[in-house]
Amino acid sequence: MKFFIDTANLDQIREAYEMGILDGVTTNPSLMAKEGIKGVQNQHEHYIRICQLVGGDVSAEVIATDYNGMIEEGTILAGLDPHIVVKVPCTTDGIKALRYFSDKGIRTNCTLIFSTGQALLAAKAGATYVSPFVGRLDDIGEDGVALVGNIVEMLRYYDFPTQVLAASIRNSHHIVQCVDMGTDVVTCPLEAIKGLLNHPLTDAGLARFLEDYRKNNEKN
Repeated sequence: MKFFIDTANLDQIREAYEMGILDGVTTNPSLMAKEGIKGVQNQHEHYIRICQLVGGDVSAEVIATDYNGMIEEGTILAGLDPHIVVKVPCTTDGIKALRYFSDKGIRTNCTLIFSTGQALLAAKAGATYVSPFVGRLDDIGEDGVALVGNIVEMLRYYDFPTQVLAASIRNSHHIVQCVDMGTDVVTCPLEAIKGLLNHPLTDAGLARFLEDYRKNNEKN
């Protein structure tokens, strides 16, 4: 399974990369705003810096909501760096844009997926990735992880090349649940990734080893 980090923060991206486990990055307008990156030119330059840092797929989201706007904006984004994956919403115009980009050889990530049917349409339109939102479904009392599993099963049954990119990951437990579902990719906050390291027996075992080492060397 691939690990993407869901942020526009270069320090967090660098830290995940230096761990040796980072495969890519996902971003969106909200994450760009959180970092105070304003203006189209500045955002484009930031995408390029992320691509240079990671060397893996970087999802860059279109702002336009109409077909022509998505095509124009997505074409520009794809031209910034070979690692850019154009991120489009799962709407009627978004599905049409996915087909256009697929026919042009431009890789895509269909975002804001909340049903198996949406994922099916995106896959048929040629999406490289589909992004079901786990946490947001959990917020309204639905089972986000179960949806991920249903989409994985559907895409594999029909032999679609589209990868399932589980998004809106809130914690380490979500990641492990997505592993159980056979998810291709999870995109998550750095803290959720680092949380996978945590286990009380690891801490206790390390403390015991260090204490035994200290006692043994004191005797010598």
